Amino acid sequence: MVTSRPSSIYFGYGSNMWIDQMDRRCPENKYLGIARLADWKWFICEKGYANVVRSPGDEVWGLVYEISEADEQNLDGYENVPDNYHKQYHTVTVFDKKHKAEGAAGAATLALIYVDVERTKESSPKTEYIYRMNMAIADALKEGVPEAYIKKYLRAFIPE
Repeated sequence: MVTSRPSSIYFGYGSNMWIDQMDRRCPENKYLGIARLADWKWFICEKGYANVVRSPGDEVWGLVYEISEADEQNLDGYENVPDNYHKQYHTVTVFDKKHKAEGAAGAATLALIYVDVERTKESSPKTEYIYRMNMAIADALKEGVPEAYIKKYLRAFIPE
């Protein structure tokens, strides 16, 4: 695991898949496409928000953005670093919409990911989070995140 900022690529896997929310939180962001984080699993943790843990054979899909240093500082505040989430860098496979549809292999990229290392048990989402996640799910599907992934992982926690 790398602990310094090697790039300005951010992988959003929860409500930050909602593009409008990201535009408000990180006004300098540039949306790049969708990405897959292999051997990790998505769930709602005890705080009532999305989290990921290492889990061989599972996968997490999300949206990737190029962010500025100011955007990253904004995200640190929203993610309550370091009390709730910790900043980590992991390799994700990035696809743009055109290449995903064509079945291309994607490009491996090191990306910033916020992980709550202390709250790793499954729980229920906060009521206010359900709306934001449904907006995120709509954008994720529109951008090409597989529907089977949404059904298997996200819909297990987030009602429509």
